[in-house]
Amino acid sequence: MSAQAEPATAAAPIRVVLVDDQALLRTGFSMVVGAEPDMAVVGEAGDGQAGIDLVAERKPDVVLMDVRMPGMDGVAATREIVSAWPGCRVIILTTFDLDDYAFAAIRAGASGFLLKNVQPAELLAAIRAVSSGDASMSPRVTRRMLDLLAPALPALQQDAPHRHAGVLATLTAREREVLAALAEGLANQEIAERFFVAETTVKTHVGRILAKLRVRDRVQAVVLAFESGLVRPRL
Repeated sequence: MSAQAEPATAAAPIRVVLVDDQALLRTGFSMVVGAEPDMAVVGEAGDGQAGIDLVAERKPDVVLMDVRMPGMDGVAATREIVSAWPGCRVIILTTFDLDDYAFAAIRAGASGFLLKNVQPAELLAAIRAVSSGDASMSPRVTRRMLDLLAPALPALQQDAPHRHAGVLATLTAREREVLAALAEGLANQEIAERFFVAETTVKTHVGRILAKLRVRDRVQAVVLAFESGLVRPRL
């Protein structure tokens, strides 16, 4: 009698850590995330330093990080987490959709931000997106935030273009065009229509851009394009 095939192994759930000083909010998010078969909440913390310690211990895939907390805030915690654990993605939680703290956290390496009153479906979609390597907010939202906060950002110092000149020089002319289009807020299909190419070709360009710029996702690529002067703020 022939041996039966081994059953397929289920994919490991997305490991999530919650970092917020509001216990009630953590409880609510934990209930939403924990109810999903492909996710698991592996820990909760009430401040940035405790969040870092928890990430070191539990090695999550995604961290939901409050941006404003007593002690170490979400910006500092995000910077340390993405530096020490490059495979861990951070989604910033904020009360205001144009919070300058949230933008600072994006520059520190977060993969996006969500409002604390986010709908459950959007929260879950964001966790799945960043876990797969995508950004958790659209390029269009990113660009709007960059434009409105630009006058107050140190990223617009005169030396910023020189700091990124080396990596930008590695891009082909078409890759620079695609990067500029990303920073304008265009989706892949819109970029494909602009340059009269297939959407799969655009995805290939985006992948190469991320690799050459050594950035984690599209959000970080947009930030670099903005800082470098490749794309100018609409002031």
